[in-house]
Order: sequence, then C-alpha cells, then structure tokens
Amino acid sequence: MSRVGKQQLVIPANTEVTYADGIMRVKGPLGTLEKPFKDVVTINIADGLVTFAQKGNDPFARAIWGTYASHVKNMIAGVNTPYVKKLILEGVGFKSEVKGTELHLALGFSHPVIVTIPEGIAVTAEKNVVTMTGINKESVGQFASSVRAMKKPEPYKGKGFHYDTEVVRRKAGKKSA
Repeated sequence: MSRVGKQQLVIPANTEVTYADGIMRVKGPLGTLEKPFKDVVTINIADGLVTFAQKGNDPFARAIWGTYASHVKNMIAGVNTPYVKKLILEGVGFKSEVKGTELHLALGFSHPVIVTIPEGIAVTAEKNVVTMTGINKESVGQFASSVRAMKKPEPYKGKGFHYDTEVVRRKAGKKSA
C-alpha cells in the first residue's frame, strides 16, 4: 500500500483540476500544466479533494499509484507557487549571464558555453548565482541538473556549479614536507 497514494490532495482556492481522456489538467494563477496518465489508477475529483485508487493489483499499478499522486501534488503546488532552483558558480574567472533566451557561461574552457533556456523557465544570473524559476517541477529540476553537469564541483577547491543547499565534500590536498 502506498502511503503517498492514500493521501487526499486538497485543491486550493482559485485552482482548477480536471481529468479527462487520460490527461490531467491543473490551472492556477501562475499558469496551466497538463500531463498524460495511463489508465491504471482511478482518479476522483470531488468536493475540493483529489483521491487515487488502484484499478488492479498488478505490480505496475501498485508502483505507479503513489507516483501519480506525487505528480498531481507537484502540479497543484507549481501553479500556485513557482519552483526555484539556485546554482552557485564558484571559481576564479567563472562567469554567468543571461542574454535573451540564452545562458552564457565562462567555465574555464577555451570557448564560452551557451545554453538555450527552455520555454516556461525564467533564469536570472547575479554575481555567480543562477536562479531558475518555473511552474513545472520536472522541467526546472532537469534544466538545473543539466547546467550543473557542465561543471560539477571538484573536491579540492570546490570550483564549479553547486546547488545552494548542497554541501560539497572537500578533500585534503597534497601534504608539503
């Protein structure tokens, strides 16, 4: 039994949740999100609550039950308050700036790195802190992780991108005699 799947999700005021033809739509003050769901879980929307139940007892239905509940919970939260990811860029000569729909990065390579910002995500870069905001938790997290993967923090000096909440484990360097 999924503990997450058993929970009843409360629909906040000024938020509209509909499920038809296998597509979940959540509309709120910040925008609209849509996500296709397979027909292995029964989704009931009534009296300002969203409930989930398994249709069968096969392993896939048991596994996806809580996942669908979590997706809907994230969609409802995203259309009411945007998701924010912050990346901190550390290192001498490392720079980041936003130009239009592109993120320009100087990461110590022989060339600048230019990343196209996906639609639906707002990016700001101030003093080597890159802030990404959007209503879709998956797309914000995916974009943040792809930017971080371009220069992961190294363990000796901590140079590279790291999340604002991440603690970089540092190693001791060579010992001098």
